[in-house]
Amino acid sequence: MGSLLFFAVSLLASIAGAICGIGGGVIIKPTLDLFGLASVATVNFLSGCTVLAMSCYSVGKALMAGDSKVEMKTGTPLAIGAAVGGVAGKQIFTAIKAMFPDPNTVGAVQAACLAVITLGTLLYTVNKSKVRTHRVTSTLACVVIGLALGIMSSFLGIGGGPINLVVLYFFFSMDTKTAASNSIYIILFSQAASMLMTLVTRTVPAFELLALVLMVLGGILGGVIGRKVNKKLDNAAVDKLFIALMVVIIGISIYNCWQYSGL
Repeated sequence: MGSLLFFAVSLLASIAGAICGIGGGVIIKPTLDLFGLASVATVNFLSGCTVLAMSCYSVGKALMAGDSKVEMKTGTPLAIGAAVGGVAGKQIFTAIKAMFPDPNTVGAVQAACLAVITLGTLLYTVNKSKVRTHRVTSTLACVVIGLALGIMSSFLGIGGGPINLVVLYFFFSMDTKTAASNSIYIILFSQAASMLMTLVTRTVPAFELLALVLMVLGGILGGVIGRKVNKKLDNAAVDKLFIALMVVIIGISIYNCWQYSGL
């Protein structure tokens, strides 16, 4: 039953993630924490593997089909910065985990940070028509922005999530679907770097192989379905789904914070 739940969560989250460009990890991470099926570190690892599988498929398929919306001039420096940030974020997570003997403390910190970031993202998304956006072209600025995104996504174990979209809206004036494609591209790099760091430093947590296999399969299948659905939806529909997901994630994150802190 537990393994089927892992699969269901990864599948549904990856479908939504591929449609909106949030990678799925921002849904997988708090949802698995909510059910308490594994430790915080294990959930981080499984979520990262799933997001990596989904983003590999989505980016690879788009490139092969020739319909990728990734703006390489800005997307690649962002992705490189995110890769470095992914490594840094992993080290920050490991350091904070070592500071507290109770792993639930780390879970509470992650949940609180995710709730705050997601709330800010929601407020921006609802009011984005009133916000003056920019068109950053500096390669160095793109790398720095990508670095910040990579650190946050890796530390929180969410792949990239909603903060990617807000940054792409605000700093690069991208529309919803273009931002979604570029977000998945950035997520691919940050997750690949974070996963490589985990393997090199031999900090892979204990996990069930069946759960990993089912989650990766769910991630890839979710990427397949989500990519097809994304093509059929307009920007307004994607925005509505994105806003609905943000509300759910904020609610789950607040509950997880309360649950882990033992208040």
